[in-house]
Amino acid sequence: MSSRVFVALRVKATPERAFAAFVEEIGEWWRPNGLFQTTPRAPGRLAFEPGEGGRLIETLETGKVFEVGRIRLWEPPRRLVFSWRQASFPPDLVTEVEVSFEAAGAETRVSIEHRGFTQVPAGHVARHGFPDQALQMRLAEWWRDQLQAVVDRLS
Repeated sequence: MSSRVFVALRVKATPERAFAAFVEEIGEWWRPNGLFQTTPRAPGRLAFEPGEGGRLIETLETGKVFEVGRIRLWEPPRRLVFSWRQASFPPDLVTEVEVSFEAAGAETRVSIEHRGFTQVPAGHVARHGFPDQALQMRLAEWWRDQLQAVVDRLS
């Protein structure tokens, strides 16, 4: 299995606006999904703490905060890289998400590469019993849905 999933869509916005929507408005557009939820509880609200070292957190209805990841690279409005983990992952296991924003005429091509899911052991609950290829396909579909939510937000 490849160690990455890559999806891209165009949005009707400048790279600056697309980056801002992705980071500052994630709590508004994010679509929770039962397969790739960060915690086993009811979904909370996602938010980024801007800048390198900032956190991606999910705040649950109870007020409890789960750290999904940390920003590894902060290059507005071009690129954002952050670690990603689910609550079911062992403490030392993280994957990585890279989001790029590239001007394409009057639009911006937003691309997401999620890498490192091959580190999740076979049989782990995060794999949902899928063989490698099916897991990758479902992960790509999930990220495509997330990107479509950004497109919808900017429309």
